[in-house]
Amino acid sequence: MPLLSVVLPVYRVQAYLRECLDSILEQTFTDVEVIAVDDCSPDHCGAILDEYAARDNRVKVVHLAENVGLGEARNAGMKHVTGEFVWFIDSDDWIAPGALAAVADRLITADPDVLVVDFAKVWWNNKSRRSKLSNLVRASELPRVWTLAEYPDMIKVFHVAWNKIFKRDFLVKNEITYPTGLYEDVPVGYPVLMVADRITVLERVCIYYRQRRRGAITSTPGRRHFEVFEQYDLLFQRLDKIGARAAPFRALVFGRMLYQCLLVLENRERVAMGDRREFFQALAQAYQRHVPSGGYEFPEGQEGSRQRLVARGSWARYRLTRLGLRVVNSVKFRKDKLQKKVRLRSRLRMRYYRQQLRRPIDQHLAVYSAYWGKGYACNPKAVYEKAAELAPGVRGVWEIKPGQEDSVPAGIETVTIGTAEHYKALARAKYLISNVNYPGWVVKRRGAVHLSTNHGTPVKAMGVDQLKFPAGLSGMNMNWLLKRCDRWTFNISPNAYTSEIWERAYPCDYETLEVGYPRNDELANATAADVRAARERLGLKPGQTAIAYLPTYRDYEFGSDALLNVERFADRMPPETVLLVRVHHFDRSHVAGTHPRVIDLGDYPTVEDIYLAADAMITDYSSVMFDYAVLDRPQAIYAADWNKYKANRGAYLDVFTEGPGVTARNESELVDLFISGEVFGETAAATRKVFRDRFCYLDDGRASERVVRRVFLNEAAQPLPGAGAVPVVHTEQLQEMRSVLDESQPRDLSTSEATTDDDTDISEEPSAVVGR
Repeated sequence: MPLLSVVLPVYRVQAYLRECLDSILEQTFTDVEVIAVDDCSPDHCGAILDEYAARDNRVKVVHLAENVGLGEARNAGMKHVTGEFVWFIDSDDWIAPGALAAVADRLITADPDVLVVDFAKVWWNNKSRRSKLSNLVRASELPRVWTLAEYPDMIKVFHVAWNKIFKRDFLVKNEITYPTGLYEDVPVGYPVLMVADRITVLERVCIYYRQRRRGAITSTPGRRHFEVFEQYDLLFQRLDKIGARAAPFRALVFGRMLYQCLLVLENRERVAMGDRREFFQALAQAYQRHVPSGGYEFPEGQEGSRQRLVARGSWARYRLTRLGLRVVNSVKFRKDKLQKKVRLRSRLRMRYYRQQLRRPIDQHLAVYSAYWGKGYACNPKAVYEKAAELAPGVRGVWEIKPGQEDSVPAGIETVTIGTAEHYKALARAKYLISNVNYPGWVVKRRGAVHLSTNHGTPVKAMGVDQLKFPAGLSGMNMNWLLKRCDRWTFNISPNAYTSEIWERAYPCDYETLEVGYPRNDELANATAADVRAARERLGLKPGQTAIAYLPTYRDYEFGSDALLNVERFADRMPPETVLLVRVHHFDRSHVAGTHPRVIDLGDYPTVEDIYLAADAMITDYSSVMFDYAVLDRPQAIYAADWNKYKANRGAYLDVFTEGPGVTARNESELVDLFISGEVFGETAAATRKVFRDRFCYLDDGRASERVVRRVFLNEAAQPLPGAGAVPVVHTEQLQEMRSVLDESQPRDLSTSEATTDDDTDISEEPSAVVGR
């Protein structure tokens, strides 16, 4: 029997679940079990829980057949608890390092009914604030164990479930369970303190309470917030049942009810504007139902004034009073913003844009953009072409930077960025599709649809995750970035791994389209003829072996020495080997020179041609490794600056243990991998298969169709390949694979063959075979 059981209700937290689980399972104290309750979560939470349970026998997963809510999920988990003590933790929060050891020590030495632990709120921008528990503890000078009757001021402890650890027998003896609905902590958080004979406090931060920017039910406006009154009705019923032991605290709890409900009322992320009058009236009625028979003393200051207006049931006076306070507090803010607005309106083209916004939306117009108008490419290109086929009634227009209009194929309509036609199109179009983000001044109109296609699978930290790595921020204003992302209606994800990251990195109210990347349809559907054509366009000759080198951008430095010396590398390769070099479009300081077997493709418009033409690829932390893996061709990871990159930029993926092929930290190792043939060996192929199963399972050549049907045709999402069985990869498995020596004999580069997918036409093309 473990000392501690952690009950973890799980629902729609795939972006945060791993951090929560890791924070528990990686503690030095290990005498713990985790009862994870999958509350019929519609995302990948269930698969993530099963993954952890498969590799750690301390994790037990309970899958519920239907969604029952947080309270009932806790009750369901409680049925499987075997530990002496129980800790109910929310699955989007996480435990502080060393917390379990400190908790265990206190549980063993104090043997409490209830252990109260301290916590800190942590916002999405990494700002944090410790709770007020420490003030209560210092003021009261509490002994080791105590009762609420001895220290009644402790009723002010936050009434939630996760800041308390209970003795299991105490919960069973007192028949303590959680109710259904929102605010389910209310009828439990107060009574447990009243009936406990032994309470103790651990005055250290043990849990971090995540303040999500979007997605939490408590920060989602809706009628469900009226459920708080039902929970307080239930609370007072339980106080009646407790009887004399609860009587001294009734007025204190009544005051907490008024305080909390007024906070809910004034929170725009909870009660909608149109419901506020009704919510206030419901609170006034709750006041009359539960006001203590011995009277209630209002607190001093503004809080007391607010509560008196509730007692009088005067919504008009309450609203007028609060409005006056908001006006006073907002005067300075308005003055600060006025000058900026005046300058904005003085721009003639922006005035024209605002005028166009007042005209009706063109229901049949879509504006496309790739890389801030740099051309006709990437995911938007694939969506555009499929929309022309499946939704021909929607007219597609591309925004293009001045001077680059000729880069768009003939017959495709364009508007030049900065022209009146451009502003008109952005203002009137129902659909805006981009693989980056439209400028901050672009307005998301009511009824408009914004599709973010993205343009890569993340290896490095993105969005709010970058706040932990300021070297890569480059002056980025995260607030403005997220406000632009707030316009997204849909956000494309290529796999479950990316969906988790996007939801955490860009915490906004969009629908995730986990359908695969549209741009990879071209690779999945490629034929031998497509490969020949791509090689001809790049000037490759029959018999030449093409190795692509596509490194990523280093935010913290230009022209990094960590990049491969392509000319020196080419000199060490057989004479029929050609290097196709394309550095990141943000960094043109490191380009190929005049070596006869090095082709600089930095300005080549179509990266898909490079993928198709290349017999093998070298990269580092670039998302190209995911795209190229669709072709199932050999890859080598060359990451000379891994430690520096990871520390400065942050990484989700360890390319040395989770990458798609062989790895090297210096040029000599990289050369040896090619000359020996290890890059083409069976171990490398097995590693690549694991990578493909994990990341490329949606690349079936139909991602564009799925996007168009959902976005333009408003069709419901259809079952996808691999859905319901998200591939799981254990780092230990990959490390073991990499440690196994290739049993095949080392082969010279000039005679080796690539391992290819038998189900594709590409393997039939002679030029697709490496080093023939």
